[in-house]
Amino acid sequence: MLWKESAACAPSLQLFDLTIVNSTLQGAANDLARLARAGRRTRVSFVNSHGVKVAATNPAYSRVLHGMDRLYADGGGMALAARWTGAPLADNVNGTDLFPLLCAAAEQAGVKIFLLGGEPGVAEAAARTVKAMGHDDVIAGVHHGYIDSPEDKQAAIEEINASGASILLIGMGVPTQDIWIARNFDSLRTPVVVGVGGLFDVFSGRVSRAPVVLRCLGCEWTWRLLQEPAQLWSRYLISNAVFILRTLSFIARQRFEPSCHGAAAQKRAWLWAQIDRRLVAPAGPAAKRALDIVGALGAFSLFAPIFLVTAIAIKMESSGPILFRQTRIGRNGRPFTMVKFRSMSVGADALHAKMQGETTSRHNIRYKNHNDPRITETGRFIRRYSIDELPQFWNVLTGDMSLVGPRPALPSEVAKYAPSDRDRLLVKPGITCLWQVCGRANIDFVGQVALDREYVRRRSLRLDIWLLLRTPYAVLSGAGAY
Repeated sequence: MLWKESAACAPSLQLFDLTIVNSTLQGAANDLARLARAGRRTRVSFVNSHGVKVAATNPAYSRVLHGMDRLYADGGGMALAARWTGAPLADNVNGTDLFPLLCAAAEQAGVKIFLLGGEPGVAEAAARTVKAMGHDDVIAGVHHGYIDSPEDKQAAIEEINASGASILLIGMGVPTQDIWIARNFDSLRTPVVVGVGGLFDVFSGRVSRAPVVLRCLGCEWTWRLLQEPAQLWSRYLISNAVFILRTLSFIARQRFEPSCHGAAAQKRAWLWAQIDRRLVAPAGPAAKRALDIVGALGAFSLFAPIFLVTAIAIKMESSGPILFRQTRIGRNGRPFTMVKFRSMSVGADALHAKMQGETTSRHNIRYKNHNDPRITETGRFIRRYSIDELPQFWNVLTGDMSLVGPRPALPSEVAKYAPSDRDRLLVKPGITCLWQVCGRANIDFVGQVALDREYVRRRSLRLDIWLLLRTPYAVLSGAGAY
């Protein structure tokens, strides 16, 4: 029987200082059914990129996760992090895909499941779906998740204990469900208790799942974002970017923390000294170009889901092209066509001259306005977080731009440059630069030129890498972006 095929010996791996069971979906279902039949007390959670973010800022939730008996990695973000650490996941073990397998394994093992969570009626609808799947007797009972008062909580626990269920699935969202498990586990008679997030909403029909192709690509979050953009944009767009930074930090800590002593430590120190010496030397064209190509290709792969969501959002809000093309001035004054996501309404160029006559900034060289009426609602959001700049990685690949360098100026702006301002044109323009991480548009034109000239004078691979690492924090803060 399937439930006898235990996943107890499934290997584990460390991600973000959490011990993750590296199991397949079927293996996890069999393991939980086996534990339930044996009466083994087991607390289970699924951890995705959002959960990692919450744990980093919520000590109570972090302690709860470290106290769980089983942690499974859920979602494309965790799969990517595991792959980057060199220990790929066997499967995307998420509650929604696990549920049908768990129902089948529980039925074969002769144990029952109780559903706790969701709005009134949601768990009941999910139970009807399970029955329609052919598992007539596996659900022992259901109860909604609105149990805030001590009396309601006690009544729910008594109902669960009286049901005879051996597996309790709790759908209250992160971190509420996991903290609830930790606080009430000793009062429950169900051996296996699992936090399952929004599973009941899916199986009740209230929320539709992403098409299979998006699920296979690990991009199911893009579907959810399109369904509930107002509620989920921060979680998926900002939190995903922060998660990537947290992953890189975790990997760097794992790989580069000192782990040797004596002669080996001296050799490592010498090696890093040589690397540091090369990094602070002026960046040669070949080394800088290699960094540009690797970085741009990596960015296209990393941000592909954001490209897709942004393109759809732009098209849904207003007519016109998704991309905006504009002539900018590159190295040594050579013009090139720069691409961005369109953030303004169609016909914005026709209003530009009129508006310059009304309000100017940057010492009459660059026009910037906090309340620019040409900018669409989508445009305002993607500008705030520099998402509109992402297509410029194409300009980096074609060689017109670099990852790091002064921002490319318009021909009309360059025509007004003083001789000293033209020092900005001695290097390729970049996606990020010194003033991008020091205040962005809040810095006046004179300050921008001073910082750009300083970059031209001091440029090195180490400075480029430092600026690239600082840029995400500057972008996520939203300071000076308009």
